[in-house]
Amino acid sequence: MERPRYSFVVPIFNEEDTLPELERRLRSVLEELDGPAEVVLVDDGSSDGSPELLADMSRRDSRFKVIRFTRNFGHQMAITAGLDRAAGDAVVVMDGDLQDPPELAPELIAHWREGYEVVYAVREDRRVEPFFRRAAIGLFYRILRRLSDVEIPPDAGDFRLIDRRALDQFRLMRENNRYVRGLFAWIGFRQIGVPYRRDARYAGETKYPLRKLVKLGTDGILGFSNVPLRMTMALGFLVSGTSFVLGVVAIVLRIFGVGSVPGWASIVVVVSFLGGVQLVVTGTMGLYVARIYEEVKGRPLYIVRESHGFDAEAAAAPMEQTLAN
Repeated sequence: MERPRYSFVVPIFNEEDTLPELERRLRSVLEELDGPAEVVLVDDGSSDGSPELLADMSRRDSRFKVIRFTRNFGHQMAITAGLDRAAGDAVVVMDGDLQDPPELAPELIAHWREGYEVVYAVREDRRVEPFFRRAAIGLFYRILRRLSDVEIPPDAGDFRLIDRRALDQFRLMRENNRYVRGLFAWIGFRQIGVPYRRDARYAGETKYPLRKLVKLGTDGILGFSNVPLRMTMALGFLVSGTSFVLGVVAIVLRIFGVGSVPGWASIVVVVSFLGGVQLVVTGTMGLYVARIYEEVKGRPLYIVRESHGFDAEAAAAPMEQTLAN
């Protein structure tokens, strides 16, 4: 098979009901492209029938290639694994639940031909998502834009096209707590957004519940801003300054015999408040230290159980740990 010009990277986690439709729509898009293409499907430790369906897809069509993890390493790691193996000059990343329409790929490619090296899709209509989820995501993007020194486009997820030069730079960054869309914003290059309407899931339930959204948001803030550390330091100075002023006032009042001696309730409130501030400061520092701890362990980002459809050279030279057959 000749080297592909285009690659599609699709992370998969328990999507057995969606895979037949995903295959049909991807095939249709591949036929319209002006060059050879491949689809890299990354099974992120699925527990349903997805692994068997993915293997069948690879056997039916050599353009469909499969990477299977030993367990669930997470959506961001699945994207990373697909990008590690993608061989195209332009690589499109999209989710496997069909909320990211494959039919948008030609428009992304058109902007790539104009010279843009990262073309990200911007969700302009999220009404298919619950109100609370939309509100929480909107608040997170506003907070992140204020805290981060890197301009991360709001309402832009992982659905994007990446030029080979930009991808090569992305692959040099092997940090564990990954916020992929933030990393692509950080590397720079010529970038442009393309608006699109985000569809509802084709089948099944969301694989990003509130717990995972909170973790992803935390990775985004801690990975691209040290403002939380500066805020805790400022809080410490504020509390210390307030305590000093109150102490001076108490001494002056005591000297002039003004006021009464406070009771135990006020003492308990003050001590509890200071204890809470100390815990907040220590906890914030702990989050950053924990990220350092994760990095220095040097563990691989993911482990591949098996792969299908790759040639011998690609299979023998993975970016991360692969089990021997």
